[in-house]
Amino acid sequence: MSPLAITSAELIRTEIRTRLPFKYGITTMVDVPHVFLRIRVSTPAGLFTGISGDHLPPKWFTKDPGRSVSAEIDDMVAVITHAGSVASEIRAPSVFRFWRELWDAQAGWAREHDHPPLLAHFGTSLVERALLDAVARSQDSNLQQLIHGNQLGLSLGELHPELAGLAAGQLLPREIGETVLCRHTVGLADPLRDAEIADAVNDGLPQSLEASIRRYGLRHFKIKVDGLAPDVALERLRAVLAVLAAEAGPGMAFSLDGNESFPSVAALREFWQRLEGEPAIRPMLPHLLFVEQPLSRAIALDPVQGDLRTWPGRPPLIIDESDGDLGDLERALELGYAGTSHKNCKGVCKGIAHACLLAQRQAARPDERLILSGEDLCTIGPVALLQDLAVQAVLGVRSVERNGHHYFAGLSPWPLEIQQAVQANHPDLYEPAISGWPTLRIREGRISTASLVRAPLGVGGELPLDRIAGSVISLG
Repeated sequence: MSPLAITSAELIRTEIRTRLPFKYGITTMVDVPHVFLRIRVSTPAGLFTGISGDHLPPKWFTKDPGRSVSAEIDDMVAVITHAGSVASEIRAPSVFRFWRELWDAQAGWAREHDHPPLLAHFGTSLVERALLDAVARSQDSNLQQLIHGNQLGLSLGELHPELAGLAAGQLLPREIGETVLCRHTVGLADPLRDAEIADAVNDGLPQSLEASIRRYGLRHFKIKVDGLAPDVALERLRAVLAVLAAEAGPGMAFSLDGNESFPSVAALREFWQRLEGEPAIRPMLPHLLFVEQPLSRAIALDPVQGDLRTWPGRPPLIIDESDGDLGDLERALELGYAGTSHKNCKGVCKGIAHACLLAQRQAARPDERLILSGEDLCTIGPVALLQDLAVQAVLGVRSVERNGHHYFAGLSPWPLEIQQAVQANHPDLYEPAISGWPTLRIREGRISTASLVRAPLGVGGELPLDRIAGSVISLG
């Protein structure tokens, strides 16, 4: 059988703007580069095209306040470019072997250039996603079928030794739902009520939290908190939870995102004790799903500074930004964390292995609550959002943070031909907005994944990416 090989690769870059500013941690996004990777893959069935896409979001992969946004974007382009050039030299018998060879080569290069794993493997993941898309197309298949038919060559034991000899199809759900709950992000600067809106957008989409709840029937929420300003964070949390109590109705649940802002476990524990002592907050705590990445990645997995096991009665805590390397989830579980997040930017094969590890341990320890959450990086269509939702559904994630539809105006950044193609391929996912462009369809707080999971990797029919105005870089 002929090996998988990439015969050509190109990176398409364009610049887009948000409809609303998105404050997440130490920066506020108002415009951002968006890239598409398009590769041509030689497979046993012939030549097939695969695509992937993503924002280049500053101040997430590396949160260095002393480094400029433009320098961070240059780093992201560099890791993608390197991954693409390395991938063009790989010949491998399976997706897993291809991905693993690319991961190892990218990791070695990143150490030489002082790029942390989370950043370095953003490049790896873009190649991996495009490769998965092409391979699924070559077999007229989709990710669910590839996994359960053992078509990816996954070797779970290489990533988590306790999974040696097990197949992903034994551990991942064989039956997957056709919707996921939309866990709506409440950003640090978002207006909570219509009366607080200073600059109305008037594009037919909601701006405030209360309007979003009423428009979409939202039930799940992700609330960002700033551990460096605990008094301000408490005041903000009171206000947010008051809106949820008044508007969200039965089934309301929320997660807290610490954005690496708590300087120590002691500071986090003190903040939690203050929450438990607040009359306006304490009754809402039973609705908490988990707390995401409260500690800086510099200490979160430190055997001493990040050890949570001395805190009895702690809420469920998960890592996110700290999950950059293949063994980070295992280290986190040993320190008392309850799990991790999945984002496609961290890797699909890695996410599959993480889901399998958590499923295996959950089955062995049914009294524990282990968590694989779905989180967002403001992903949007026509590619990134669709691929991420497809993977989340296959992994069995039921509550997925989504915010790209809120901070960006649907598919309006893209040419009409792309808008029409996505709308035609996924009428369950997108609907026409009042302003005329397709926007995400959310009903009773849920997003349909029915058409996504049937597609090769979310996207489905080929998109006319050549119509996008931007620069094109040939890789390899």
